[in-house]
Amino acid sequence: MLLRGKSFCKARQEIEKALFEKIIPFWSLRSIDKKYGGYLLNFDENGEPYEETEKYLVTQARMLWGFSHLSKWKQGEEKEILFQYAQQGLQFLLEHFWDSKYGGFYWKVNRQGVPVDKAKLTYGETFAIYALSEYYLCFGDKTALEYAERTFDLLQIYAADTLNGGYYENIEENWERSNGGVYAGDRKSLDIHMHLMEALTTLYQASGKEIHRRKLIESIKLIMRHMVDQAAGYGYNQFDVSFCQLPAINIYRTWNAEREANEEISTPEDTTSYGHNVELSWLLDHAFEVLKQDFPEYQPVLRKLLDHSLQYGYDFEYGGVYRDGIADKEVLVKDKEWWQNFESLVGYLNGYVKYQDENYAAAFQKTWDFVRDHFMNMEVGESRQLLDRQGKSLVGNMGNAWKGIYHTGRALSECLERLIMLNAREEEADD
Repeated sequence: MLLRGKSFCKARQEIEKALFEKIIPFWSLRSIDKKYGGYLLNFDENGEPYEETEKYLVTQARMLWGFSHLSKWKQGEEKEILFQYAQQGLQFLLEHFWDSKYGGFYWKVNRQGVPVDKAKLTYGETFAIYALSEYYLCFGDKTALEYAERTFDLLQIYAADTLNGGYYENIEENWERSNGGVYAGDRKSLDIHMHLMEALTTLYQASGKEIHRRKLIESIKLIMRHMVDQAAGYGYNQFDVSFCQLPAINIYRTWNAEREANEEISTPEDTTSYGHNVELSWLLDHAFEVLKQDFPEYQPVLRKLLDHSLQYGYDFEYGGVYRDGIADKEVLVKDKEWWQNFESLVGYLNGYVKYQDENYAAAFQKTWDFVRDHFMNMEVGESRQLLDRQGKSLVGNMGNAWKGIYHTGRALSECLERLIMLNAREEEADD
């Protein structure tokens, strides 16, 4: 067993240190906007703040989720501090992002909380549901759950595509669909539907309501039916409203459109994100666990998503997953981004826990080695954004309007839970 003994203990100790001594302190010391509320996110490669002009719903919600979720590792005064950081984030979200006229959360406000983009993006509403539900689970605040449910209800009324299934993704202030093309009112994506499934999982955990359970199951089946090649084990990227595949484009108000060092590539229809595929594997497994259903028809796909990434998108020489590729063919972009690699840590380790396959254990260990040695800036306490194949920094900032505690903190927390589980298994086997 690859992770037994010294190797197992070493990985767990390193991840504990990275999470508790680096990631959580980094954001605790820097991100709280003590002047206006909410969270500050722009930090350079040295952890120093740079101009903060706007606050996005997606990352404000992710920070709220992070401080809520990670509080479970703390006790006493330390837990109370994280609660306070989450509480002020909740207050800012409800006071400045919530639209009292049309309902739902605005996409973007300035630092002071004045709306600068009143759109109702399903992506942003999804992360609001996710964060509010997690806050309720952690702290029992019924107001947070109430707003999570209200947001869910609004999506069912205004965003659900009752003809074709799934949800429209880009919607304006009054819930009218955005224009087509780069405004993407005529497109759907695996990315957003996967994260909606993630949010519905947590909402159902929080509420226990049948309607939330039903919509979670529907989201799983829709993703599997339309968005994943179940035989090969990879997800497609973008679709029209009736789920015909489309060449992926950069869409206004998305990370790909705003990222630094973005490479313009002519993207074919079957482009796939290796990081999303591995992330989807463990998020599906978690949803099945919450639903207490095995979904035997989908179980093989969870493993194929991992296997496909290893066969086509993994760098066995240096470690880590590449950014994008053409399905079962060549890699298109060989640089490595933080979120794909942090999420892949969870996916591969979850695969090892689930299947006891040494290939997944090896992929987890090699990915962690690459993350530890190259992504993590241990002196500062967070991950760099973008590296080349060998691990040289291309974009070294620790945070930006799209990059917070969510991927790094969540991944290390999820890995630590699984490493503790493996340790318990090992101890039982030795008795």
